[in-house]
Parts: sequence; C-alpha cells; structure tokens
Amino acid sequence: MKNYSLFIILTASLLISPTAQATSLLPINLQQLSTRATTVFHGVVTANEVRKDERTGHIATFTSFEIIEPIKGEITANHTIKQIGGYDKESNIRHHVHGVPRFKNGMEYIVFLPEASSLGFCSPLGLQQGSFMVRSDNGEKIVSNGHRLSNDHTSMLKLQRTENYNSVQLPLAVRDDKPTQSRLEDFINTVRAYNTP
Repeated sequence: MKNYSLFIILTASLLISPTAQATSLLPINLQQLSTRATTVFHGVVTANEVRKDERTGHIATFTSFEIIEPIKGEITANHTIKQIGGYDKESNIRHHVHGVPRFKNGMEYIVFLPEASSLGFCSPLGLQQGSFMVRSDNGEKIVSNGHRLSNDHTSMLKLQRTENYNSVQLPLAVRDDKPTQSRLEDFINTVRAYNTP
C-alpha cells in the first residue's frame, strides 16, 4: 500500500510540474564546421521577416543575406535562410527556440549551413556555433562567435577517442589577448584549407 501511494504522489507531481526545455549540443570545432557544412558564406543581413511558415504553420524567421564572399558551396548573390521561431507581430505569437541564432540587420556574418531540411528549415551547424559575427576593430575585420577559436588540445584528444579522428587541425591565428577572435582573412583561409583535397 505504501509503494502504491508513493507511486501516485510521484506520478501526480510529474504531471503538474512545469516542463523544462533546453537545447544541448556538443562543441563543434572549426574543422568540423568547415567540412560538414554544405554552404559557407560571408554576408551582410539585409532583412529579417517573422511570419507563419506556409508549409508547416509554425512561426519562422526568414533572414536574407547579401553575399559578400562565397566560401564553400554554390550560392547566389542573395541567400535567405528559414529558421524555426521568432516573434510574429501580426498574430502576437512568440516561439523561442534556445540556441537558434538571431541575425541583426546590417551586420556581417560568416555562416556555416547544412542542407536545408525537407521542409526548408536551415539553421547554422551547431546553431550559434556555426554563426560568426564580423566586425571592425581598429580598422581590421575580426571574426567571433564568442567561443574560443584556438586549438584546445584537451577537447581534441577527447574527439580523437570518440570519433577515431585521424586528421590534424590546422592552426588558426587568434589574438593572444582575445582567443575568441581571429582576423577575417585568416579565418576564411583556414576554412578553405579544410576543404582543399
């Protein structure tokens, strides 16, 4: 009888407790981003439009980029990606998905994209990990996504053990005082080198 009462209490507490949602991703290094992406580009955001997606009925954000420099894959001068979530003012519906990057109008980014899903959705690889903001610092273009860009040998050893990882990670010139940043030209050249047979 005691066990039955305990079962009822636990079941009831699970049913009435609020649900928690989170997005949990493994870290992706620059080599993985570079080789797994089907499309990589440097572009500036020209528009963000949030609306109900006609194909799915879900709230989606359509972000348009003017391509400054294609880095990998076939891409036209303008490219739009569709991501789940956003705030639709017309219906007053907000759908927030943790980890899905938001792109700001007028800002430059380097974006690593997989193939779009069968429904046309396409967020950067590793969500925020595959979106790098480009900004000027003392007249020099700098790339960063907030994560450390220099080679982390501890995580590489773990990666080698888990994936039978046989290739060598190319060095990326990063700032000693800011290991989350790299010069734009160095960054693009490193991405291209990973994709050179």
